[in-house]
Amino acid sequence: MARPWLPCLLLPALVATAAANVAPKFPPNMTVVTLPEDLPVGAVAFWMVAEDSDNDTLTYGISGPYAYFFNVTRTTGEVRLLVPLDYETLYSFSISINVSDNHNHVRKETQVIVEDRNDNAPVFQNTDFSTSINETLPVGSLVFSVLAKDKDEGPAGLVVYHIEEVIPGTGDNQHLFGILPNGSIQLNGSLSYNNKSAFYQLKLRACDSGGLYNNSNITQCSPPVFLSISVIDQPDLDPQFVREFYSASVPEDATKGTSVLKVEAVDGDKGISDPVTYSISNSTRPGWFDIGVDGVIRVSGSLDRELLLEEEEEVQLQVTATEMNPNIYGQEANVSIWVALSVTDVNDHVPEFYNCTLPACTFTPPEPQGNFTGYVDEHAAARIPVEGLSLVAYDPDKGINGTFRLALEGPNATAFSVAPARAAGSVDVQVLVRTSAQVDYETCTEMRLQVVASDAVSGNNSTATVTIHIRDINDHRPTFPQSVYVLSVPEHSPNGTVVTDEVNATDPDTGEGGRITYRLLPGNGADLFEVDPNTGTLRVKNGQLLDRERQPVFHLTLQATDGGNLSDSTTLQIVLLDINDNPPLGSGSYSVFVQEEEGNVSVTIQAHDNDEPGTNNSRLQFSLLPGRYSQNFSLDPDTGLLSNLGPLDREAIDPGLGGRIVLTALVSDCGVPVLSTEVNVTITVEDINDNLPIFSQPSYSFSVNESHPGALLGVVEARDADQTEVNNRISFGLSGAGANNFVLRGSVLQPGRASAQLSLPSDVSLNYDTQPDFSLTLSAENADPQGVEVTAAVHVTVKDVNNQPPTLDPASLRGLRVPENGSQHGVVANVTARDVDTNASPEVQLVDVLCTKAGVAVGSLCHGWFSMEPDGSVFIHQSEAIDYEACNLVTLIVRAHDLMTEANFTAYSNNGTLAITIEDVNDNTPYFLPENKTFVIIPELVLPNQQVASVQARDQDSGDNGAILFSILQANFVPKDGVSRPVQGFFRVSTSAEAGVFIGSIELVTNLDATLQGTYQVTVQARDRPSVGTALESQITLKLFTVDQSYRVRLQFSGFKEEVGANLEEIKAALTQATRTTVYIVNIQNIESTDRGASRARGLSYLDAYFVFPNGSALNLNELSVMIRNEQDSMTQLLRLGLVVVGSEEPQESDLPKLLLSVIIGLGVALLLALGVMVTALVCTRKSYHRKLRAMKAAKEARKTTVGVMPTGPAIPGTNVYNTERANPMLNVPTQDMGFEALSSSSDLDYVSLNSLDDNYVDVDQNKQESKKEPLRSPPTLDPEPLSVVLSGRQAGTGRQQEELCFTNAALDPTPL
Repeated sequence: MARPWLPCLLLPALVATAAANVAPKFPPNMTVVTLPEDLPVGAVAFWMVAEDSDNDTLTYGISGPYAYFFNVTRTTGEVRLLVPLDYETLYSFSISINVSDNHNHVRKETQVIVEDRNDNAPVFQNTDFSTSINETLPVGSLVFSVLAKDKDEGPAGLVVYHIEEVIPGTGDNQHLFGILPNGSIQLNGSLSYNNKSAFYQLKLRACDSGGLYNNSNITQCSPPVFLSISVIDQPDLDPQFVREFYSASVPEDATKGTSVLKVEAVDGDKGISDPVTYSISNSTRPGWFDIGVDGVIRVSGSLDRELLLEEEEEVQLQVTATEMNPNIYGQEANVSIWVALSVTDVNDHVPEFYNCTLPACTFTPPEPQGNFTGYVDEHAAARIPVEGLSLVAYDPDKGINGTFRLALEGPNATAFSVAPARAAGSVDVQVLVRTSAQVDYETCTEMRLQVVASDAVSGNNSTATVTIHIRDINDHRPTFPQSVYVLSVPEHSPNGTVVTDEVNATDPDTGEGGRITYRLLPGNGADLFEVDPNTGTLRVKNGQLLDRERQPVFHLTLQATDGGNLSDSTTLQIVLLDINDNPPLGSGSYSVFVQEEEGNVSVTIQAHDNDEPGTNNSRLQFSLLPGRYSQNFSLDPDTGLLSNLGPLDREAIDPGLGGRIVLTALVSDCGVPVLSTEVNVTITVEDINDNLPIFSQPSYSFSVNESHPGALLGVVEARDADQTEVNNRISFGLSGAGANNFVLRGSVLQPGRASAQLSLPSDVSLNYDTQPDFSLTLSAENADPQGVEVTAAVHVTVKDVNNQPPTLDPASLRGLRVPENGSQHGVVANVTARDVDTNASPEVQLVDVLCTKAGVAVGSLCHGWFSMEPDGSVFIHQSEAIDYEACNLVTLIVRAHDLMTEANFTAYSNNGTLAITIEDVNDNTPYFLPENKTFVIIPELVLPNQQVASVQARDQDSGDNGAILFSILQANFVPKDGVSRPVQGFFRVSTSAEAGVFIGSIELVTNLDATLQGTYQVTVQARDRPSVGTALESQITLKLFTVDQSYRVRLQFSGFKEEVGANLEEIKAALTQATRTTVYIVNIQNIESTDRGASRARGLSYLDAYFVFPNGSALNLNELSVMIRNEQDSMTQLLRLGLVVVGSEEPQESDLPKLLLSVIIGLGVALLLALGVMVTALVCTRKSYHRKLRAMKAAKEARKTTVGVMPTGPAIPGTNVYNTERANPMLNVPTQDMGFEALSSSSDLDYVSLNSLDDNYVDVDQNKQESKKEPLRSPPTLDPEPLSVVLSGRQAGTGRQQEELCFTNAALDPTPL
């Protein structure tokens, strides 16, 4: 039985249950996800986590334009990367994450931020690098500039250039060029077209600075590029002679115009080859030769070989080659070379005589002489040459022409002979003694003869007269008249004193044989005297050593020698005479001790003299020299007795002497001159205690500050005249009322002088109010056994002091407010200081300044804003510098200082603070934040009220002064033709704020024209809203790039639109991976069956989309096809998802008029196609016939080829013939379908290659073909291939080895032909 009331009872319960279910929610941190762009596909990107208080089963998902990047495990929320990320293409995007508990569906926007990785290598912007430079290009000049860009950011995008190799690869070339960080290549060394290289090639590479990629720091480098540098030759080199040395010979009788030698020079610049002229720029024999323009050197004057004997019979010519045109410096380009021309001899000279000796003879024309002089000793032995004869015979001719004979003539010729008898060229001529008896000085003192030189060829001769002087010889010795001479001289005579000049020897010989010289032979005293070698005068040589007291007599030997070395000697006895040369000498030292007041001195001084006894030179006299204390003593002049004249006082002696008196006694002799010596006598006077201490003043007055424990009051001083420590030691004492409040510390200043410091103990301080002064007695005594002491009065005065610190008035430290930006000047506050001391002088000091902004310290930027005077006045020091945005609170740390506070007491108060609040003024203009974004609009997809762009701005002011309102000032559309036009009402802007940043969202107001191509330029204004004053504003112009319908691309799929829609996210991910663009889907529709029937690709649905890059550019059909084909992984994924055709960009919406027009056009095209098919069939039949003929010819050739033997020539793929015969080429199609016209049974559409996307068709793999619904057409029956028949009918060969050599190559299988 039905119960209609039961649902009514259950309905409230169901409603209550539904109302009680709570929606799940995402945690707050699910707003931003940061992923590295090198995250591997399939790796976990992040987890979606949601909370549900009902503990319902949750399912997760992702949606949005960029959801294709991820794959979500719906039950767990695990999100894995499906499409690779690329920071350079898309660095940030938004996705919508959603969660559902089967009752509620929650969606949240999440921002995905892609982190850059070093996944791009630098790319050179141009790889065709070549340049030409002059070889004179200065070092450091710019040669070329290259540019490489890296899409990465940071160090990974910072490009560093390298020169990896320089070709030619010599060592010098590796550093010839350098590359700067900006890619500029500069020249580091000099170039030379001729000496180095005329061409260089630089291998360049650009690398980034390294970055993180796949969890490793790597450096990406570009492929190398090559820069070709051609060096242009410049006229900078001098010409060069083709030979390094030129020489030739010419006879000395050659006539003028005779050709001698030809020189040749060429331009050093091989790339220019300037003509060269010749000249003789220098010559050792000017006028002898000249040179023509052809470089031939000719004789131009008379030649004489004999003039070249000192020049090795050569003439040196400096030939200069000069280029016709100046070099690059505007100077003459030339080069010089020395040419050696030898002049050969002719017999044209007679031998002549010269007064010289070889090899010093110069043989110049004026030098030949006829008279010569020589010397020889009488009775010289035979073959002894005549001395002093400089006679040279010379014939300048060469070889036999220069040979001559020598002979003697004249009255004295028999006494001498000549040598040599025959010579050539030049020779020293000697005249020798032949007969000694004829050479006699007593008979003839001078002899003459003639030397004759005759030419050995011509017989011509020359004569020289020689005069020979005969020299006498020594045959006598010198003699002295006496054998002994007695002489005297005073001791210590000055050097040079003549002892005697009357001792002489005689020699009857004349000349040198009669010249006598004197000398002292070695012996006792020979070094103390000297003799004149010519006169024989004897003199004192070293008078200092002539001392009678040491040696009174000397014996010397004097020798006389003549010029012939014959000698005689005599003895000299020299007696020394005494002089007063010795001073008296004291005996011993003298030191006497005596007590002061009572002691006496008595001492005798002993001395003697070494001079001759019994003379005045040795008699002595005594006396006291004047001194500081000598008047107290007497000295007997004859006996030398020393004694005091009265009592001695120790205190009368200088304390520094220590009681010692030093007297000087003078001991003198009676000789001439008087000589003396000094003797010191030391008398020590011993001290006794005979003096009392004495204070430096009779009374002392001191003062001290109260409350100053340990203070020093002053110093007292006393002296004791005694000079020993035991007698002059001083002790101090202090007595009187209150003496126990003081401390007396004594110290010794110096012997006999002491001082005492009067001070307070460290624990005792005086009070001015209790006792203002003290009267004390000071005593001093020494170690006298009698205990006698002296006293002095001491008066101490206690002074009042300033000992209280100052304080700050709290009322004067109240905070104040100051506006920014120069709004206020002058005094803004006064800080007051107080001190209770009567003599106080307080002032206020600025200790520190604290600068804070919103409670955070901002450093020292406000330190100069305010200043403080000592009277406490606070001034605005830098009014214009006060900036609220930099610092809104300035705290002055101050204190009071009493200038009169005594030392050791606190002179400063506690620190106080004065807070100065800075008030804001509207002084900052709003500014736009930079955004690295490109805004793209696809008019076909963008709807009104949808955001198309955004801007962000800030204002450093606070409150209303920092609030920003956005507005659109103007909007222009700039089409591709560049003519801008204004547009109105297309866009509006709304303002929002987040975390201090104001966001302006640009929204579309109305639909845009999808056919327009260009850019919208929208000018946005940011304006603040101050409550007081003028508003400030700034502007920015945004570029919104439009993508028109011409970039709409259609893709065909093998499935229906429902299947494509289900795989849409995977399709978008594969397309994004292949194109690195953002894919915008327009629509997905099924293809009409009539359209599908004509297409072999069998597309069932199509998808229209735009492929847009972040910079606003988009892909067209051809670019999309190329990119999909190049990305094999994406292409495989798309084929798996059913992509079959990258179709036309034309819209697929059809209407009836277009359909009718298409039908009419189709009928016309069908008629034309029918005619075309008939003509084509005829042509194909003819081609097939010719093909078979060629195949028969190939078969004939194949029968001639032995099985298993490969021909030596190159084979043509697809046939068994070679290049010597015609054959079918291998076609670039699968072996199953060679595509010949005559055998093709498919339609024209089927004829298109299915292996590429060039014509927008996609061939699926073999498994996919088997799953298609339409059956494949069976291949037509083909006629037997003639070549195949021949090959199959051939014999297999005669042996097993030949069978093993055969092979099958499918590519060469001609069966499909």
